Amino acid sequence: MFQTFTASADPSTAAPRVVRLREIMAAQKIDAFLVPRADEHQGEYVPPSADRLRWLTGFSGSAGLAVVTTEQAALFVDGRYTIQAAQECDAAIFEFPGIARAHLAEWLTAHLESGAVIGFDPWLHTAGEIRRLETQISRKGLKLKPLSRNPVDRAWGKDRPAPPRNPVLLHPLKKAGRAALKKIADVQKRLQADGHAHLVLTLPDSICWLFNIRGSDIAHNPVVLAFAIVPASGMPELFIDGSKLSKDVRSTLEETAKISAPAQLPVRIAALKAEGLPVRLDPETAPFALARGLGGKVVAAAADPCIALKAIKNPIEIAGARKAHVRDGAALVRFLAWLDVAAAGGKLDEISAVRKLEEMRAATKHLREISFDTISGSGPHGAIVHYRVTEKTNRLIGKGELFLLDSGAQYEDGTTDVTRTIAIGSPSAEMKQRATLVLKGHIAIATARFPKGTRGIDLDPFARRALWDHGLDYDHGTGHGIGSYLSVHEGPQSISRAGMVALEPGMICSNEPGHYKAGEYGIRIENLVLVTEATVPDGGERPMMGFETLTLVPIDRRLIAKDMLSKDERAWLNAYHTRVAEVIGAELEGDDDVLRWLIAATQPI
Repeated sequence: MFQTFTASADPSTAAPRVVRLREIMAAQKIDAFLVPRADEHQGEYVPPSADRLRWLTGFSGSAGLAVVTTEQAALFVDGRYTIQAAQECDAAIFEFPGIARAHLAEWLTAHLESGAVIGFDPWLHTAGEIRRLETQISRKGLKLKPLSRNPVDRAWGKDRPAPPRNPVLLHPLKKAGRAALKKIADVQKRLQADGHAHLVLTLPDSICWLFNIRGSDIAHNPVVLAFAIVPASGMPELFIDGSKLSKDVRSTLEETAKISAPAQLPVRIAALKAEGLPVRLDPETAPFALARGLGGKVVAAAADPCIALKAIKNPIEIAGARKAHVRDGAALVRFLAWLDVAAAGGKLDEISAVRKLEEMRAATKHLREISFDTISGSGPHGAIVHYRVTEKTNRLIGKGELFLLDSGAQYEDGTTDVTRTIAIGSPSAEMKQRATLVLKGHIAIATARFPKGTRGIDLDPFARRALWDHGLDYDHGTGHGIGSYLSVHEGPQSISRAGMVALEPGMICSNEPGHYKAGEYGIRIENLVLVTEATVPDGGERPMMGFETLTLVPIDRRLIAKDMLSKDERAWLNAYHTRVAEVIGAELEGDDDVLRWLIAATQPI
């Protein structure tokens, strides 16, 4: 199994750990300390050795920040994790004010006196984050202080896990679609055009994309933890633990980059500062420590160019994504056919469902990893947006309930992410109504046509309109970008209230509106979609882009109130199900029972 079910959250451990942290803070003469869910590379996910937020608070979500003062403590999370945070953390120690970036400065100024010193680890916060926070709190006379040693690490002590040292793998050209040397040349052209002498890269997925390497330093993410410096001309330098490199991998990498130990990075940063030429550093992804090391006169603040380049998939990656989704769709159909039988007896639990789904993906012989811990939420657990089932929380999938299953796979030719909500037995009228509202929003995104320059923020209301009409909404984005055998969450694009980047042909996004009734059920329908080339619609005047749906898995017809769908919405659903039946049906040769289930599940409405 790629997923474990051990309960990692134990609220009772927080109290003594916070006490120990405060003792260390007193010795360091700081009045507060910030504990983000981040490591030195500023990726979304972190290895166990860097999961300081979980160790201190018990919170296991993928986004959050804690602040501990001498007397108070708070945990800031976004709308995906409000229920989860309250369940995993000790409310007697932590309060839950809301979203970190929106409320952190406000909380600090309300709880600290003028002149208070707030410590932070300069490697765990981006340069942009610290700059903004400093501006906001300086009005109250609060001061930020970068610390040379993280007090949480001192409190953690010998129990802290060792950093990962897993082997680096080469990502073959037949899967990557573009050679590393050509990618490097693309980046260098951008540096030259912008007048930048060097680029410092910190994001693991940017580095893996650029050098066509993959690894397993982060669970479910095929990435390698490393840093890189790319000059405007000449050979880049890759800072990576040499023990991760086999002789063959090192030999291949040395054709495109100089290999150096991570300990050499500060030395090279100091040399770049002395050189005095502009060094491109992304203030939203690079740690403050690097910006400070380079100095303000040298830093050229600009976006990591790899983020935009890797977001637009090349033809080989697009073809691989389509193959991966056919393979994954067949595995999901086999699972759903099995689920209908297994759940009918009332003895199937959430963990057993996860195990069976992974078993069916593994049977494809192409599964490299799952792309995230499967969200297997029955009944009230479905209302927890990023619920992770454990042995402690595991419950039966009961009759008359909804079962929300959000899962994905890492294949060498593509990354998948799909959510289906399944009726176990007969759903209530309310469940059908709200599931149909979610479906209407999903179809609105799937069928959208939009001109060049359209951003995710422009499309996000399409998914919410039907819900809004009924006084409903959801507290997460409608869609995120996704990598090519890389991170399941990838920028710069998103379909959300924060989606300020224009969508471009070749980008892959999720389409996942939802509705969550706390304590009762959750509903989400998620497909991955590919942004298509612009064409002029019949009778139109301007070219319009659209979406090609990549995910091929039936949507539960038992949860659809047919009369709530328009003629065009029914036409889309029927056409989608016809395509699923044709494409996935061809993959089920010899599996007559599953094929019969698929035919029934994709009948027109």
